[in-house]
Amino acid sequence: MADSDPEYDAGSDDDVRVNGASSRSMASRPKGRERATWEASASRNWELQEGADGDIEGVYAGREEAEKRKKLHKDTTPLQRGIIRHTILMIDLSSAMTEKDLRPTRHLLTMTYTIAFIREYFEQNPISQLGILGMHDGLAIRVSDMSGNPNDHINAIKVLRGTDPKGNPSLQNGLDMARAALYHTPSHGTREVVIILGALLTSDPGDIHDTIKACIKDKIRVNIIGLAAQMHICAEICRKTNQGDENCYNVALDEVHYRELLMGITTPPVVRASDAEAQKRNQAALLMMGFPSRIVEEKATLCACHGNLTRGGYLCSRCKAKVCNLPATCPTCDLTLILSTHLARSYHHLFPLQNWVEVSWERARQKGSTQCYGCQAPFPAVPRASDGANGEAHEKTRTRVEGASESSRYECETCENHFCIDCDVFCHETVHNCPGCQSNAHLPGVEAANGA
Repeated sequence: MADSDPEYDAGSDDDVRVNGASSRSMASRPKGRERATWEASASRNWELQEGADGDIEGVYAGREEAEKRKKLHKDTTPLQRGIIRHTILMIDLSSAMTEKDLRPTRHLLTMTYTIAFIREYFEQNPISQLGILGMHDGLAIRVSDMSGNPNDHINAIKVLRGTDPKGNPSLQNGLDMARAALYHTPSHGTREVVIILGALLTSDPGDIHDTIKACIKDKIRVNIIGLAAQMHICAEICRKTNQGDENCYNVALDEVHYRELLMGITTPPVVRASDAEAQKRNQAALLMMGFPSRIVEEKATLCACHGNLTRGGYLCSRCKAKVCNLPATCPTCDLTLILSTHLARSYHHLFPLQNWVEVSWERARQKGSTQCYGCQAPFPAVPRASDGANGEAHEKTRTRVEGASESSRYECETCENHFCIDCDVFCHETVHNCPGCQSNAHLPGVEAANGA
């Protein structure tokens, strides 16, 4: 592969003619350049040293906790985020997706992860919209229309799973179709394009840099996940459409890293502070929404969204048209229809639960915690200070692992309760609330701080 050859030196704009179209190879690296972050991360050290007591069980448990904690360590500063998102997911359907470096193949694994991504996307962004495109044979195809119903997208992906990848992708055609799909979206939401690219080239009919300028003009953010190697044009697309942010382009190292990158996109992006024009335009804007109640009719009637006979549904608050599921946009009057719970589920992105701190043995002795406050699972016994060498050996076994608590305890700084690693992950990724803070919220004189 060209990117692995240190003597290979070629520019990113070398064009050749393939089937009458301009095909640009992207797997280039300047001579003498240092390895990229994803390349350096590929080399791993699998040596597992013994603990002070000659046992590796404690070290292994600590490493497992460190891996879980690594996913949770993120910036929890309350930031303004675009919780109403309009996203186009663009999937590479070219012959490069038949490679088996990701099991069983890139194509099948992508279809599986895409279904999980759709479910998680609407779980984290219930009032957002999603559309799916595909790229093969130098063309961009529409897989599913922009919609807020996850079932429509999942059914389209299941149909796409049975197709065979073929041809070459076209980033230019894909971005142009994504721009057309996002052109009529309202200005109060974000416009995003997520590209899963497995090929090392793109077959474009024209100059892709003109398309990049058009994406910048339309305020479209592009995130790319590569499955093969780092490519110059992909880094340029992401950097220019995200105002210089280089974290929007990543190359998957393995199946686990691939899933982490894809699921990381489900978090709403931060509203750019430099986008003064958009903030000024949206400062005094009001967004009209309808909050209909579910009805059950005696006789089945046609829904306005699909034209199917159903007895249950929701009546639009403005025009009384019936829709099957929420959230949705009324097909008759274009009113956004949601439930109050949808807004509540988006609230945790604006005020995230604060990270819990690691508990030392000294702090564990001070608090005297013996079991997890959430699941009541027993904690490892706290060695007494009078245990001498045995206690020191037990403590050193845990402190060898960086990122994990030496006592297997994690403390909420607001309520000062101790939790296990599983409750830590569950509360930060699913519940988004601290059980200790919520259980004390009803007490007189205590405010529910939610860990903030």
